[in-house]
Amino acid sequence: MRTFIVAMALTAVAGIACALAQTYPSRQITLVVPFPPGGSTDVAARIMAERMRAPLGQPIIIENVGGAGGSIAVGRVARAAPDGYTIDIGQWDTHVGSIIYKLDYDLQKDFEPIGLISNNPQLMVAKKNLPADNLKDLVAWMKANPGQINFVNQNAAANVSGILFEKLTGQKVQFIPYRGAGPAMTDLVSGQVDLLVVQGAVALPQIRAGKIKAIANLSPQRSAAMPDIPTSDEGGVSGLYMSGWFGFFAPKGTPKDVIATLNHAMVQALADPAIRDRFTELGLDVAAREQQTPEGLAAFQKAEIDKWWPIIKEAGISAQAQ
Repeated sequence: MRTFIVAMALTAVAGIACALAQTYPSRQITLVVPFPPGGSTDVAARIMAERMRAPLGQPIIIENVGGAGGSIAVGRVARAAPDGYTIDIGQWDTHVGSIIYKLDYDLQKDFEPIGLISNNPQLMVAKKNLPADNLKDLVAWMKANPGQINFVNQNAAANVSGILFEKLTGQKVQFIPYRGAGPAMTDLVSGQVDLLVVQGAVALPQIRAGKIKAIANLSPQRSAAMPDIPTSDEGGVSGLYMSGWFGFFAPKGTPKDVIATLNHAMVQALADPAIRDRFTELGLDVAAREQQTPEGLAAFQKAEIDKWWPIIKEAGISAQAQ
């Protein structure tokens, strides 16, 4: 009798879970953006949210939660009910580089990947009058003029990019801390600093205006959004990669059917030519179809963690240093 009762209870729970998955979503979904409004993360989130409304049959409401490099927002999602009604748009800073903070959640265990949205090329850009126009010439100039190049350190991604650059070239840079890409870009345009690593979306307007120059795209391949900028490999520094990205994550334990529903809406949005064109305007490359799956994002994030966590730990990078 006891076995029968347990079996019936398990069947009931399974039935409820199945019913919830079948009716999902029955109300609005909250998409947590871990940065203030107006930035590239916020813009991409709003584009996706609007396009995913139709296939989901429910609105996606944006909630901007800033602070601590996005780790506060991501922690909120980690602690949310695993029902698919609270998700976040994550990236390198929030789902890889945030180990520089004292987190009360596990980046590898407390989330369910939904899918990779885009690859966001990071560019190494220089002040207009720097005596080098490409990566090869930059390294040669640094060898001839040791200790003369300063490098903006506005976040963990920029910091580890500079450290990797030093390791791969054998050259040293002078790191200059900044609180954000905006002030750093202002000083780069005015010529007060030499080098900056930043998302292509941030740098493109200044490059196109001729106010700064692109040294290299820190990606394995040239970007469809900026095909005229050569890669670091082409510039003679193989392996100097720091590509940003966007992906959707849900709390651990979110039902697979719910993840599949969210993923289906995401994939539909990314297949829309209008969305792809908008992403290109923003300097974002839509992720390859195989990376748009939950498994694709999981593998991609793991590869990023395996690459960057040892570098971050070896360099002793912490939030206090940012």
